[in-house]
Amino acid sequence: MRLVFAGTPAVAIPTLQALARTHEIAAVVTRPDAPLGRKRVLTPSPVAQAADELGIPVIKAARLDDEATAAITTLDAQLGVIVAYGGLVREPLLSAPAHGWINLHFSLLPRWRGAAPVQRALIAGDAELGVSVFQLVPALDAGDVFAMQAVEIPADATADTALDILAHDGAAVTAEVVDSIATGSAIATPQAGEPTAAAKLSLDDGLLDWSEPLERVYARFRGVTPEPGAHTSIDGARLKILDAGRPTDGAASPAPGEIVAIKGALLIGTATAPLEVRRVQPAGKGAMNAADWWRGLREQQNVRAGS
Repeated sequence: MRLVFAGTPAVAIPTLQALARTHEIAAVVTRPDAPLGRKRVLTPSPVAQAADELGIPVIKAARLDDEATAAITTLDAQLGVIVAYGGLVREPLLSAPAHGWINLHFSLLPRWRGAAPVQRALIAGDAELGVSVFQLVPALDAGDVFAMQAVEIPADATADTALDILAHDGAAVTAEVVDSIATGSAIATPQAGEPTAAAKLSLDDGLLDWSEPLERVYARFRGVTPEPGAHTSIDGARLKILDAGRPTDGAASPAPGEIVAIKGALLIGTATAPLEVRRVQPAGKGAMNAADWWRGLREQQNVRAGS
């Protein structure tokens, strides 16, 4: 089929590449170049760069307004495919392709409709993650589902790792759906179950609460890493926690927020077992080994996380 593809971040690239192998992609729609790095150099989105490598024309649009709608409509695409574009598709663009638009969403719908499904699922401690491909409708992530697949995620995977796995599995699922739409064999069914919302994360979502059990603290760390980032406060200053995990030695049991160093491992107490903190970034400084950071503070008395 003749397709138009909309996506922006790297997680959309596997689907773009999979579809380009078997279908004609008339154009790729992506967000405009954004300033990156310390020098704030305007840089094309990952999807724009991938499209350029594939020789596919690119339409850059901050939102799908009248101008973007006109440009996309003239492509005469039979189907639109969207993966993490970062904007809403509204009428009349929604109905412009003969088969409308389908969306690859990184959740088991209707659970976690919204901008941050993987992050919210990890924070909530969901035992199962997955992908859904559904028909785009005006209501947020509410369309009928063509395919849904649970995906096994490593128990210690952070959000970036989980998204990478889901992106590759989701690409294969999306390609199968597009093939079935092309042959006329696709069947979509209404979503079943109680919807939950996956709102975009804020900096506050990364604050770790040491009064909670380890499983909840660690689940939040996984869900907010690398963005917006896990953090705590030390004497009123923010400390970013870049790498953490469950300790292998269960002997120590510090109080919630208490920081101890044992055999080269830095532990912070929770309501149950401690979290092992491996790499941190103090305010105004670079990333460093957590034990090295702690050695610089150990002469201070009563230093606690969350203080």
